[in-house]
Amino acid sequence: MRSFALFAVGGFLIARRFVLTVRKIQILFAIGWIAASPFVSAVSSEETITGLQVVEKVFNRPEGADMQADLTMALINSRGDQRVRKIVQFTKNFGEMEKKIMFFVAPADVRNTSFMNWSYEEAGKNDDQWIYLPALKKVKRISSDSKSDYFMGSDFTYDDLGDRHPADDSHKLLREETINGEDCYVVESIPKEEEYMYSRTVTWIIKDQWIGLKKAFYDEDEELLKILTVKKKEKIKDYWIILQTEMHHVQKDHRTTMALENVIIDSGIPDNKFTERMMRRGLK
Repeated sequence: MRSFALFAVGGFLIARRFVLTVRKIQILFAIGWIAASPFVSAVSSEETITGLQVVEKVFNRPEGADMQADLTMALINSRGDQRVRKIVQFTKNFGEMEKKIMFFVAPADVRNTSFMNWSYEEAGKNDDQWIYLPALKKVKRISSDSKSDYFMGSDFTYDDLGDRHPADDSHKLLREETINGEDCYVVESIPKEEEYMYSRTVTWIIKDQWIGLKKAFYDEDEELLKILTVKKKEKIKDYWIILQTEMHHVQKDHRTTMALENVIIDSGIPDNKFTERMMRRGLK
């Protein structure tokens, strides 16, 4: 299961994914002038791989049994002013599901806030998400109607922090393209759900690594809304991990960056780390 998003960074892309984990942490984009680039080639008639197969390879990219890391999330407005959040996050693969939990440690106004996401391999099964707000001393379940809300003032929605299953969208391989020296498949994904928050996404996926390098999100009016870009990736213990991402909200001219540090893979994180009790308890 792979999100572009680092959870971040790796979703959390999504890394195992966005990482923020770095799955939702995986990435999608479109820019009009690209079609004229000499580095762009249409998919040949001999091309056998499909858009769905490309996205499935991203979704199933191995990322180890578990991962923990320190995450720095910076919120940057159009004037360049920044608000920085420090987070500790944990991710673990449970076979048919992946669990992620993140604990805010700074600044003081968000300290002890926590967020948890459970993503499922089963097609059609939505992520379960919870947030703990220490001022209320209550764990709140994120409803499906709230998945389009923005997370903690960032440019990531709650839905962006989860892991979207390939079967939720129709995928089309548009072309092949080289960006930043990386050979990529460019895949357009259109949601099967009519009321979904994005009308479509376009993702640049690195061949052989199966990492979303860039992703463009379009709103309900087909206007470019946001662009997610991977700024840094690294092979750790034979796994490609997304370490730095940027989400640019084009319509608001606002940016959110996520950066992972002190990444530890396969340390044996206990199963009981991913519970509502741990959300309330926080880091001790």
